Parts: sequence; structure tokens; C-alpha cells
Amino acid sequence: MGLVDTWGGNAFGWIAAQLIEAFYNIGFALLNPGLWLAWVPQINGPMDPAAKQALARFIYYGASVELFFAVLVIFAVVTSAGLIFNAFMWRCVRVLEGFANSVGRVAAWAGLLMVLQQIVIIFLQGIFAVSDISIGLGVTFERPVSWWSDELKLYNAIVITLCATYTFVQGGHVRVDLLYAPMSFRAKRRIDMFGALFFMVPSAIVIWIYGWFFMWRHLVLPNASASDTLDRLMTRSQAFQWNVETISTSANGFDAYFLFKILLLVFTFMVLLQAVAVFYRAFLEWKEGEASEAKYLDKDKTGDETADRVAKIH
Repeated sequence: MGLVDTWGGNAFGWIAAQLIEAFYNIGFALLNPGLWLAWVPQINGPMDPAAKQALARFIYYGASVELFFAVLVIFAVVTSAGLIFNAFMWRCVRVLEGFANSVGRVAAWAGLLMVLQQIVIIFLQGIFAVSDISIGLGVTFERPVSWWSDELKLYNAIVITLCATYTFVQGGHVRVDLLYAPMSFRAKRRIDMFGALFFMVPSAIVIWIYGWFFMWRHLVLPNASASDTLDRLMTRSQAFQWNVETISTSANGFDAYFLFKILLLVFTFMVLLQAVAVFYRAFLEWKEGEASEAKYLDKDKTGDETADRVAKIH
């Protein structure tokens, strides 16, 4: 649209132009998915020039100012609708918290898988002195025991990254409530709103920016950086080729460390969504009073009366 170049002489004009262009950018991206997703069918294979250009756009816009304002506009529109229709905002809270709970409850099984795999490794290596372990139905997947042992880190990373927001919803994170606990109900809700917007969101944005380019540096050559302009990336895109990280930190160790970079971004995305859920819930509870505390909150039941009481307190 060119509004940023026209109005960008001062901070107010630049922000106003970015907000207006965000509506155009959202619509253009939705109506032209091929311009930024054409590379997906060619992952880890030869890319044609159009796919390389689409990948350049995807990398650039994935951590760009344009994306920030697009997300800000979506948040503003949804929040405005929620302020008018509180039932809609409660629905958003239930969807966001339900998403965190669903992902967390599934990912938590990685902890059990980690324990079982460790037992199998100790049993096979210690008793039968097996050097390789193979699994598969029809297609055999075989790796050295050291690879399977090193892979346990991935299960641990899955539990940490994908269960973080689930644990938040369940009230399972350690908290030191020396100042927060004695406050009034509405004061707590105000602190929750402030914390979600000015602590959770900025932290997640910083992690996303660093994590985004950190991930792509281990997937594509030549490397892209946060300082690259779109024009520069488009020019360099003709030299793009997949270079998926397969380096292990030890001999015959786990060689898919790029998965950890992807998990970091998924974690950050879920924290951003949870920040919105925290803000919405805190606002609605502040507005509706103590009767709405923990409304629609889907907490797990442990079956242990003491544990359930502690979880309720948090």
C-alpha cells in the first residue's frame, strides 16, 4: 500500500500506517497462500525458483514488523468484540485453555515413553550387550543404542515445551505469593492482566524473534538473519537449498536436533496464546466479581484430596 513510506516521518504516523496496512496484509496473505507457502511440498528436496522466493517471504515475514502489527490488529478486533459480547470472550478463554490442556495432556505421555525407553535400553544393553536397536512394521528403523539413549532428551524437551501452558492452566507452576496472596480479588485480577501484557507477551516476542532465525539457520543455506531486508532475501533466495541439521553432539548420538528448534517456537506460540487467555480471564473475573472465579476452568482431578486442595489454592 505504501502508507508506511508516506506517513513514516514520525512515530505516530508510522504506527498508524502499520495498523492500517495490517488489514491489507492479512487479507493479501489469506488470498495468496502460494506466495509464501509454495515451498511446503518441496521440503528437504529440490526447490524451483517460485518455491525459493516463497520461502524467502515466509522467513522474512515470520519475524517481521508486519506480522507483529497483523497479530496486534487481530488481537484488538477479537478483544473489542469480547468487550461488547462477554460470552464471546469467555468462549475464547475456553478455546485457548482447552487447546493448552489438550496439547499438554497428550505431550505428557512423552514422560512415560521416556521412562519405558530408558528401561528397554538398560535391559538390552546391560543384559544382552545389544549394540543396535531396530523397530518398525514393514519398514525397519535401526539406530545404535547411543542414538536411542541420546534421543531421550527429545522426550524431555517435549514435556517441558508442550506442557508448560497446560501446567499453567492447572496451577502447577511454583509461585512465591508473598505480595500477591494477601491482595484483594480485583487487585489480583489487575496484576494478572498487567503481567500477561507486559511480561508474558514481550518475553515471548523476544524468544520468537531469536528462535525463528535460530531455527532457519539450521534448515536452509545461505543463512538468513534478522537484519536482512525482504529485497535482500529475495535476491539471495535463488541460492537457497535445504541443509537440515543432522549433526550429533556425540558419536552415534541423536542427529535430529533441529526438532528442538521447532519445539522452541511451538512453546513460544503457545505462551503467546496463553497470555491472551490469562488477560481475557483476568478481565472477565475482574468485571464479574468473585462469583466468576475459575469459571469454565478445566482442571484435572488427581483423586488425592490434599493434592486437589493444593491445586485449587494455586
